[in-house]
Amino acid sequence: MSVLTPEQLAIKQAAKDFVAQHIIPRAGEFDRAGEFHPYLLEAAKASKIFAMAVPKEYGGLDYDSVTQALVLEEWGYGCAGMGTTLAASILSMDSVLVAGTDEQKRRYFTPMLNTEIGAFGLTEPGAGSDAGAGKTTAVRDGDDYVINGSKCWITNGGVATVYVIYALTDPARGAKGLSAFIIERGRPGFTIGTVDHKLGIRSSNTVELLLKDVRIPAANLLGKEGDGMKIAMKTLDLARPAIAALSVGLAQRALDECVKHLQKRFPDKPQPGQTLQFKLADMQIQVEAARQVLHHTMALRQAGVPFSKESAISKTFCSDVAMSVSSQAVSLMGSYGYTSELGKYMRDSKIMQIYEGTNQIQRLVISRAVLAPAPVAVPALKAGE
Repeated sequence: MSVLTPEQLAIKQAAKDFVAQHIIPRAGEFDRAGEFHPYLLEAAKASKIFAMAVPKEYGGLDYDSVTQALVLEEWGYGCAGMGTTLAASILSMDSVLVAGTDEQKRRYFTPMLNTEIGAFGLTEPGAGSDAGAGKTTAVRDGDDYVINGSKCWITNGGVATVYVIYALTDPARGAKGLSAFIIERGRPGFTIGTVDHKLGIRSSNTVELLLKDVRIPAANLLGKEGDGMKIAMKTLDLARPAIAALSVGLAQRALDECVKHLQKRFPDKPQPGQTLQFKLADMQIQVEAARQVLHHTMALRQAGVPFSKESAISKTFCSDVAMSVSSQAVSLMGSYGYTSELGKYMRDSKIMQIYEGTNQIQRLVISRAVLAPAPVAVPALKAGE
């Protein structure tokens, strides 16, 4: 990774200040309540949080990919639940960035710039890793589509203003018949179902979405009919490094809190025993390695070169590190680790290995890339050939 620019360092510090002022002091309270609180959006209005991912032509800040990773890491450091709320709204934008028309982008990004929230609806009760196995349908009816079905485990689903929902326009074709749609909150037949109460990221809103004869304009179709799987995969390639960034921040926070506790517990021993020193060193090595993997992926993304394999690697490695480091931190702190807020970091870490494509699925993606035939080198033509 190259050295950060003065501008990147300033943005990172601004994100750190926001987290210190608005997220860290309230994270425990919202986690214990187990519910989303609009306080987060009220606090975010002045900081233009969602504008960082919006292109300048639509009124956004258009931060480069590495800079976005720096901000996301700070969110994860403050609270993975509140960070997930913010990151998931940006995830919903990614589908529109990938396939939206100019008019769709302006319409979708406007509420985001006003610090409203978006949601991404792909998963269904019988279609998680196999997105093409979904049952939600979209049937063309004149100038409209009529959508029927349900979505589950949708982050921000109960509080979003606008959604990207995936539905089958040609069920007989399976994944090849999947399409993506913009759906605004409040349309007749679009309701919130079960609210999920979770092991971790408890301050984020996760719900079931129910769609019964929901009518939307045909102009809300993203791309063409049948483009849905392609749009979803490109969206998730963009989203997985965001999970990696939250994971890096979460892992660093767990380590930092563990060190603070040890220093308070043994005030007369500024340097703990060598065995403990080695464990702390290994934890920091893991965090720093994860950070470098993340920034490498973001650099490739910024350069516009293929990065699907690296996206999967960063999500898998960084979330595994978050789980490993937070678990080790709890162990090193003993009973205090198990009964204190540090346990929250361990609980929050688990979802990082699950959502946006489980780490098992990521390993399939990575292995397929590794096993793919190497491109055949074409010899350069000699002069006169």
